[in-house]
Amino acid sequence: MAKFSSKEKIRGVRRYLEGTEGGKTIAKSIGVHSSMLYQWIRQYESSGENAFKKRYKPYSSQYRLVVLHYMNEQRTSIRETAWFSTFRLMKHLGSGK
Repeated sequence: MAKFSSKEKIRGVRRYLEGTEGGKTIAKSIGVHSSMLYQWIRQYESSGENAFKKRYKPYSSQYRLVVLHYMNEQRTSIRETAWFSTFRLMKHLGSGK
């Protein structure tokens, strides 16, 4: 399945909201299933353009080093380490220094 940028999603939604084209026609022209387009429309109607903004922030280099240090110190796997929340992991390592 193709990924669509925020701009592409908004463009498709606006085409639909203009009322000159049907949802199935728009969906087919941009290469997405009509149910996905209708989902975008609902998201747009409830949250506006903010619905399509990325909500995550990449982890900093410092945080990544903390995680690797924890994994090495505790001999945990990636899966085991993932169970720890950021707060608990940072607190644990912060107290050891």
